[in-house]
Amino acid sequence: MLRELHIELGIPDDYDVDGTRPNFEEAVELVDVGPNLAGRMQRLTPDTAASWQEMQAAAREDGITLMIVSGFRSVEYQASLIRKKINSGQSVRNILAVNAAPGFSEHHTGCAIDIASPGSRPLTEEFESSDAYSWLKKNAMRFGFSMSYPRENRQGFIFEPWHWAKSG
Repeated sequence: MLRELHIELGIPDDYDVDGTRPNFEEAVELVDVGPNLAGRMQRLTPDTAASWQEMQAAAREDGITLMIVSGFRSVEYQASLIRKKINSGQSVRNILAVNAAPGFSEHHTGCAIDIASPGSRPLTEEFESSDAYSWLKKNAMRFGFSMSYPRENRQGFIFEPWHWAKSG
């Protein structure tokens, strides 16, 4: 199924020949954690959801608002994001610098969260200048979260200061 999906989307055969991009299984058990900025319910694994809610509460106590933009994404949903960008005229090469191919998105695990904060545009490097980002850099590890795609990351993705994942 994944191979056929990659062919349909035009994902190059050599997308991960060097092994820098791990593939991820879809989470099986998920719980609702609230709507994102667009009102779409977001889901995470139960352990990640509990840690996310604890981290949000701790940030709130420090005057920081953390909002979820994206949590779990199925393989099919990841494909639909890429299809939408292809249909808008973007090249597959440019899309794959920003979005992982289906099967390779950390969001499939239910342990990755794209985070936003009032005052900065979601999913932009602008988030790096926010108080929320500074707070996350100092505190996210206490809750088991780390930033997945720093500058010059080995996976070859753009710098994503908004993308944090819970390990283990």
